[in-house]
Amino acid sequence: MDPIRLALAGVAIGTLLISLATAIAMIFNLSQQLSFWISGGLSTSKWTSLKLLFYLGIVGIVISILISHKITIISLGDEVATSLGVRINLVRLIAIVAVILLSGSSVSVAGNIAFVGLIVPHIVKFLVGTDYKRIIPTSILMGANLLVYSDIVARMINKPYETPIGSLTALIGAPIFIYLIRRGHRGI
Repeated sequence: MDPIRLALAGVAIGTLLISLATAIAMIFNLSQQLSFWISGGLSTSKWTSLKLLFYLGIVGIVISILISHKITIISLGDEVATSLGVRINLVRLIAIVAVILLSGSSVSVAGNIAFVGLIVPHIVKFLVGTDYKRIIPTSILMGANLLVYSDIVARMINKPYETPIGSLTALIGAPIFIYLIRRGHRGI
């Protein structure tokens, strides 16, 4: 499947699910909390949530790094990967588990912070090449930096209130995403 179509399908499904969550929140009078969670932010995070994020994040990162070589081989194509002895479906299943651990735990703590996980790996791939042994750790560091700097700016824009971080990352990520789509970039 084409990565751009897959990303667009993910955005469409995400928008549908956010719309459903908004409708449910309006029924139960939770609109304000939900709107902040949808936009993303760190101000409502609690230490217990961060502890869970830390443990699940470590497991997800270790899994990702352990399978990074096989993901690089799979990126060459299914036929090449099969001929090199990679069990494609098993590696994909393990990768899905890692993605669920990493994205699920981070979204549960900070909400939906748009475009960090979508754009950062594309930028990193441009900077460090196509080897996932370098892409994964560099994406972790670059994504964390983007999040920290976005949080700092979000806290300074409208003092004493916090602007949702997702709004800032969307301002950065949307133009890059549109550029990648228009360019026909084949990515992660």
